Order: sequence, then structure tokens, then C-alpha cells
Amino acid sequence: MTMTAGPRAAPESMRHRLKRAFDNPLSTYYIIAGSTLLLLVIGVVMVTSASSIESFRVFGSAYTLAQRQGMFAIIGVFVMFVIARTSTQFWRGLAWLLLIGSLGLLVAVLIIGVEVRGQQNWIELFGPFRLQPSEFAKFGIIVWGADLLTRKDLRIHAWSHLLVPLLPVAFLMMVLILLEGDFGNALMIAAITAGILFAAGAPLRLFAVLGGLGLVGVYLLSLAAPYRMARVMSWMDPAADRLGSGWQLTQGQYALGTGGLLGVGLGASREKWGALPEAHTDFIFPVIGEELGLAGTFFVLILFGALAFGIFRLTVRTSDPFVRLASAGVGCWIVTQAVLNIGSVLGLLPISGVPLPLVSYGGSSLLPTLAALGMLLAFARQEPGARMALRRKSTAQTKRRR
Repeated sequence: MTMTAGPRAAPESMRHRLKRAFDNPLSTYYIIAGSTLLLLVIGVVMVTSASSIESFRVFGSAYTLAQRQGMFAIIGVFVMFVIARTSTQFWRGLAWLLLIGSLGLLVAVLIIGVEVRGQQNWIELFGPFRLQPSEFAKFGIIVWGADLLTRKDLRIHAWSHLLVPLLPVAFLMMVLILLEGDFGNALMIAAITAGILFAAGAPLRLFAVLGGLGLVGVYLLSLAAPYRMARVMSWMDPAADRLGSGWQLTQGQYALGTGGLLGVGLGASREKWGALPEAHTDFIFPVIGEELGLAGTFFVLILFGALAFGIFRLTVRTSDPFVRLASAGVGCWIVTQAVLNIGSVLGLLPISGVPLPLVSYGGSSLLPTLAALGMLLAFARQEPGARMALRRKSTAQTKRRR
């Protein structure tokens, strides 16, 4: 007598696996944390490669800048996961302190700051370390602006409550940053403020008015500073002054073009030997394209897309207005800065001088970004389903230890 096996269960399709993964209450947390850590790892690896020649020229060691970036990354990840354990009430309680601290630093840098490459936007700390207040101001305006509009509640439908005092304070920050000579981060404050207002439900005609005023302001500021106008002209026609104002953009595009599909190999960049200015900071994306090719740059774009998706998912799923506004502000910060950086090195936008988030060298940029993402992780942990999943996970771990 022969025995026949029962019908086998059909294998689970990839679509159902993805659906099950996204239905996990902690999926938003994992998406934000995972994409952040992967971008950070890529950043440390590429800074090690891109900075080696400059580091040897300045410090006599090819790894000094890489070691500093690694230290910033370790500290930043520790801070991010400590912040991920905080509460929404914690951040709302810090809102005014963060704002006053940010404004104080922006004023202080105009008095005691040091000038680097024509911009007085750094405060000397100790040894080789410096602080860039404009990077911390982004975090300050997000937390304060989100708390402000949450407190106004239903009154934000009136323009006077929607714009005052958020817009005057953001404008003051922009003026202080522009006095330092930092046009890129002033533009970022404007983008962050617009993101918070959009998440708060501001009418589209308001953005049309603010956008028009912003374009006029950019035009006037470009006329007022010859180097900004040179950037615009080199963006419009890099070949017109290939050995002058168009040099950085031309060399960046050359690096991207020579990488091919898989790149010339990690560490094998030719542009980092001095041909490409700011290879480990603002123009690290072309070095990624040269060494890792189209595949490497595409992977970086996918990770930024995943991070943006995770932040957007957190923004639309939350019922807490403060979480929604703060998440929108952080999302606008990271996405806009990434678009400005990558768009400028591709020649799609004028060079703005902002670093690539989580990837470019610099502790003053990296630490506030990781702190802001830690705040979003804290928000993701506090979603109702996530709280229950964490409680079950903690209970299961406790039983296993016993």
C-alpha cells in the first residue's frame, strides 16, 4: 500500500513577503535605522578613500581625516540610539532651549568665529575641532517650529498665527547665516520652514508668494556676491571658464563619466589626487561614481529613497501633530540637501556648497543629522503597534534569559 503525501503549501511570493514585512509595526523604525546606518557606512568608507591624499598632504598621514570621521560616526550612532529612547514630551520641552541656543551660536560665530574659504561660519573648540552653528540651527528651527504650530492647534488656519512668529524667526536665522557668507545653509532653513508649513496645511498660494520672494532674494544675493554669480554662470556654461569657475563642476562630471558601470575600484580614484576640489566633502558623490561606478551611485540613491520613504511613512501614519510637523521638517532637510548636493555635482543645479547628508566628511554636519534621525526613531518606537511589538519582544528576551 502506497502512501501519498498531502498537498504542499505553495511558496510565499515576493509580493506577500514584502507586504508582511511592511505590515510589521516596527517596519518604519527599521527602514529609517537601516538606511541611515548603510549610508553612514558608505560615507565612512568613501571619506577614507576620498580624503587620503588631502589628509597626507596636510597631516602627513593618509588616515587622519578618516579617523576623525570614524570617531564622529561612532559618537553620532551612539547619540542617535540614545535619543531613540526619548519621548515626544522630551523634545517639546527642549524646543525653546534649542531655538535660543541656535540663535546664540549664530550670533556668537559672527563675533568669535573663524573664517574658512571666505565664510566666517566656524567656532574653534579645541585642537583641530570646530563647530558650525548653521548646521545645528536646522535642528533647532525644526523642533521649535513643530512645537509652536502644535501649540497653536486650530488657530493655524489664520495666516497671522501660521506665519508669526515662525516666519520672522526663520528669516532672522537666514540673515545671520547669510552674514556668515553661507548661502547653502540659509537656503536649507528656507526649505525646512516651507516643509513644516506644508505639513501644517498652509495654502498653496502662500508657497507661490514665498517662492516668488525667494527667487528675487536669490537673484539679488547672487548679484551682491561675485563668487555666487560665478557659480551660476559656470553652471549655465561650465566650458566658458573650464580652468576657473567651471573647474570643480567639470572635474566632478569627468569623475562620474570615467566610473562606468562598476567603477575603477575602491581607492583607485584619480580625481582625488588634487584635480577635484572638496573631494571628501561637498563633491564626494563624483568620487563614489568614479570608484564604484553607476552601480554605487544608484545604490546611494536607493538608500536615500528608502530613508525618504521611511520618514514620509512616519509623517502620514502618525496622529500626533508635533510628530508629523517635526518629521516633515527633518525629511525636507535631508531630502532637499541631498537633492541640492547631487543635483549640483551632476550640473542640474548651481553649486550650493552643502554636504551630502550622512556621507560627506564633517562632524558638524553629521552629528545634528544623526540626532534628528534619532528623534524620528523615537517617534517610530512610540506608534501604538510599535509599542506593543517592543513590549512583546522585551518579554520574550526576558523569558529566554531565565
